[in-house]
Amino acid sequence: MPRSLRSPSRVSQRRPDLTRLFAAPVRTPPLSAYLARERRLIERLRTSLQVQRYLRALPYNWEHTLRAFRGSVGAGRASCLEAVLFTAAILEHHGYPPVVLDIESDDGLDHVLFLYRRDGKWGTVARSRDYGLHGRPPVFRSIPALVRSYMDPYVDGSGRLNGYGVAQLDALTTADWRLSTRSVWRVERALIDMPHYPLAMGERRYQRVLRRFVAFKASGAPVERRTMRQLYGAQVERWL
Repeated sequence: MPRSLRSPSRVSQRRPDLTRLFAAPVRTPPLSAYLARERRLIERLRTSLQVQRYLRALPYNWEHTLRAFRGSVGAGRASCLEAVLFTAAILEHHGYPPVVLDIESDDGLDHVLFLYRRDGKWGTVARSRDYGLHGRPPVFRSIPALVRSYMDPYVDGSGRLNGYGVAQLDALTTADWRLSTRSVWRVERALIDMPHYPLAMGERRYQRVLRRFVAFKASGAPVERRTMRQLYGAQVERWL
């Protein structure tokens, strides 16, 4: 998600008020508001892992759209942010508030993920063009620790993680990200404008990961679980 228009004033040194964020009112529609195909998905995909597996099998959307849940179901594909709206619309019916995590990068290409907490630990559901930027299981004790798990796979020659933001979608925007049949660009604009918190990747770590990534790309090796373990080590076991 490009964020070239972000104002420097939106960078905050404070941390998000998670109690307030998770207690914010939601506008969850009744199941009767959904089409039959949508209801079947909501009833079938009951856990974060089930949604993650569904999204991994879904074709990535390369079109210039930002479809709501309804649009993504109809199109049968989803981009990064579209996958988040898809996930939020489903999992709010299974006890998870529509909370999102926005990760910033030096190259201006943010990555947005559905954020959830289970038994006091944090995890994500996400769809990406990049192998290491999908979801994470709920094993992280803090949001910064979860964000750091994306640092290494974010390095690709231009990407370098530098911060994050957290928001509850219904508190963030009045856009109908669930049932609209049009693109909901207001969601993207609201994510760009919300406060973000610095979380820098150290220079030594960045240079080490970059050298290994460049060598991997030059080798022509396929991007698969085995080669990702060789490139990134044991952390790959936490990549969904």
